[in-house]
Amino acid sequence: MVKELLYPLVKFFSFFNIFQYITFRSAYAAVTALLVSFLFGPRVIRLLRRLKAGQEIRVDGPQSHLVKSGTPTMGGILVNLAVIISILLWQDLRNFYTWITVGAIAGFGCIGFVDDYLKIFRRSSTGLQAKFKFAAQFILALVIVILLYTKDHEHTTLLYLPFLKNPVLDLSVFYIPFAVILLVGTSNAVNITDGLDGLASGLIIMVGLAFAIISYLTGRADYSAYLQIPYIANAGELAVTGLALVGATVGFLWFNAHPAEVFLGDTGSLSLGGAVGVIALMTKKEILLFVVGGVFMLEILSVIIQVLVFKITGKRVFKMAPLHHHFELKGWPETKVVIRFWILGGLFAILSLSTLKLQ
Repeated sequence: MVKELLYPLVKFFSFFNIFQYITFRSAYAAVTALLVSFLFGPRVIRLLRRLKAGQEIRVDGPQSHLVKSGTPTMGGILVNLAVIISILLWQDLRNFYTWITVGAIAGFGCIGFVDDYLKIFRRSSTGLQAKFKFAAQFILALVIVILLYTKDHEHTTLLYLPFLKNPVLDLSVFYIPFAVILLVGTSNAVNITDGLDGLASGLIIMVGLAFAIISYLTGRADYSAYLQIPYIANAGELAVTGLALVGATVGFLWFNAHPAEVFLGDTGSLSLGGAVGVIALMTKKEILLFVVGGVFMLEILSVIIQVLVFKITGKRVFKMAPLHHHFELKGWPETKVVIRFWILGGLFAILSLSTLKLQ
C-alpha cells in the first residue's frame, strides 16, 4: 500500500524512489510487525484474560507444565494481525503472491481459531475433531495450490533438490497432491512444535530470515542466474513476508518467553506454518524446506515414528512425542530444551543458505 501511495511521488521528489526497493520495504515490514506486537501485546493479553481464554494442559504430559494451566492462549491473533498489517502496508498489492500469502495466513489462522475456541469453550485440551480439522486444512491447501498451479510458470511443477542446479523431476498434475500434503504437513509441524515457551516463536524467526534471503535472491534474475537457482519473477516480494514474520514473532517472543504470559495457540502456530509452507512452494524450495525448517520436521517425524512403532510393536521409541517432551522427561529443563532447539534451528537455517551456492 505504501509503495502504491508514495512511489508515484518520485516525479516530484527523488526521495520517494526508495519505496521501489524490496530491501527497504522488507526492513520496515519487520519494524512495523514488531511495533504492532509490542504495542498491542499487553492489550491482547488483558483481553484474553478477561475472556478467560486460558490454555488447558494435558495431564499426561510433563508435570511441570501443569502450572501453565489458565495461561491465555490464542495469542496467534496478535501475530497474524501484525504480519498481515505489515504485508498490506509494505508489500506490492499488485503482486499475485501477496494475496496468496495473506490468504494462507488468514485461512490457517481461522482454522486454528475455531480449534482454540472449542478448547476454551469445552475447558479441554482437545478442540476441533481431527477429521474436521484436517479436512479444513486440506481444502484450504487445495485451493491455494490450484491457484498457484493455474498461475503456471516454467518451474511450477518441477522439483528441485539442494546442491543440484537442474530439476530432478516434473511432477506435472501430481504436483497438486504433493504440494497440498507439504503445505498441510508444514502447518501441523509448526503446530506440534509449539509446546514449550518461546520454542516455535524463536524457530520461526530463523526460518523467516532464511526465507527472506531466499525469496529476495529467487526474485532477482541476476542473483538467481549467478547462483544457478530457479528465477521466479515477482517472488522477491516474499522477502517482505519473511521479515514481517520475523518482526511479528520477535515482538511476540517478548511475551511468550519463559515463563510465558500468552501462548500462540493453534491460531498462531497453524498460520505461521502455513505461511512458511506457502513461501516454500512459491519460491520452488519445497525440498529445501526440510532443511530450512529442520527442527519442525524432526518434531513431526518423532510423532510419526512414535505412533507407527507403537502400533506395530507396542513399544515407544521416545519417552514422549513430540521430541521436545522426550528431552524434558530425560531431565532437561524447559529453557535448556528451547535454547538448544533454537541453536539447532539456526544451524539448519545456515546450512540451507549454504546450499544456494553449492550447485
